[in-house]
Amino acid sequence: MSLYSFYRISKPSQEKVAPENISREYKHLRDRTFWGVTGAYALFYVCRMAMSVVKQPLIDGDILSAAQLGLIGSAFYFVYAFGKFANGFIADYCNIRRFMATGLMVSTVINLLMGALGLLRGWWGMSSTILFLVFAVVWGINGYCQSMGAPPGVISLSRWFPLNRRGTFYSILSATPYLGKSLSVFFLGLVVGWIGWEYGFIFSAIAGVIGSAIILILVSDTPESCGLPSVQELSGEEPRKTDSMPTRELQKMVVRHPGIWIIALSSAFVYITQHAVSEWGVLFLQKGKDYSLSSATQIIAFSEAFGIAGTVLAGWLSDRVFKGNRFVPVLISGLACLASLAAFLLTSGGYVLNIVYVAVFSLAIGVVYCTVAGLMALDIVPRKATGAALGMVGLASYVAAGIQNAVSGFMIGGNDFDFIPVSIFWLVSCLLSFLIPVLSWKLLKSH
Repeated sequence: MSLYSFYRISKPSQEKVAPENISREYKHLRDRTFWGVTGAYALFYVCRMAMSVVKQPLIDGDILSAAQLGLIGSAFYFVYAFGKFANGFIADYCNIRRFMATGLMVSTVINLLMGALGLLRGWWGMSSTILFLVFAVVWGINGYCQSMGAPPGVISLSRWFPLNRRGTFYSILSATPYLGKSLSVFFLGLVVGWIGWEYGFIFSAIAGVIGSAIILILVSDTPESCGLPSVQELSGEEPRKTDSMPTRELQKMVVRHPGIWIIALSSAFVYITQHAVSEWGVLFLQKGKDYSLSSATQIIAFSEAFGIAGTVLAGWLSDRVFKGNRFVPVLISGLACLASLAAFLLTSGGYVLNIVYVAVFSLAIGVVYCTVAGLMALDIVPRKATGAALGMVGLASYVAAGIQNAVSGFMIGGNDFDFIPVSIFWLVSCLLSFLIPVLSWKLLKSH
């Protein structure tokens, strides 16, 4: 079997499900696939978050500087951005089960390798410069592997769910990064504080093994590959003109769509804001507010946990409360996000008050993230080009996340942990993240 035939989308099964069993089998396989993808995608994030948790031990141990850590993070996000773009287009043609599992398996190996390098560093006599270069290259490769998670996840919704239910399930899927980040920051923080930074990567690898098994056991590629009719037939959905068009032509339409470019630009600023707190929040609390590692990781873990609620809330708000209007919830949550982020960065406050700040921030940015980076894009593209739209938005988002990591690292490291300049950078990005789509709403609605 060639590599192409192994990864291409599954052919319809010759064995068909009996008519009287179709409804039951469809719901069973659809739910298994959705929860399999959702659980595995949360564990994808565990395999990318170890670097955020180990920053302070690496800096305090004079192993790597804040600027070097910023560059390592940038290597991850720049490669991830390219991978998200490329894999968004590729995944439209792929077997999502095999494609997604491959990415997580390789990411697992990379985390295990980085933990082993840390443990063997002293024995090998590896200098900090060599370790920095190796980490930058290997973590960059991990960025590509991580980019193989989101496209299959979103495409699974297009293949298994009708249009009128996709928004709700997309909001649940979009919450999984927050779940993964919350688990990572909390549990990896305990591990790193207990037995050392190297074990943060090793425990991430264990999570990757579990996630890979979940994909292989639970996820199915398409209803047709399981002997079922297509999701359009199963749901009684009216056929669209685009359903019969070749995928390549639909992808070209997406690339030329001005609304996708507006959404991509807005999403870039969402990701700068979101990843600033995820990537640097623990260090900010330690160096800027004198918290211990355990207290800092607990506060940021609360942030990620409330992001779950915000992301799930986004679909309900825009579908039920605002009757499909995506712009009003973006404006309201964007203002709440800006106010809470300013309070977190520019005021002191105790442990509980900082939890309140990050909880409100994460709840609000969760709504902006899900609506702008996901639902708005899905609203205006054909089903068969979902991956392409996700790839374009992802490219802009993660290039911006990579720039954020490098700029933030140099601002923080170059000012002896003076966080005022970088705070201004993060706050301006937060403002632009919701102003761009709100000011462009007429253009987006016209397409």
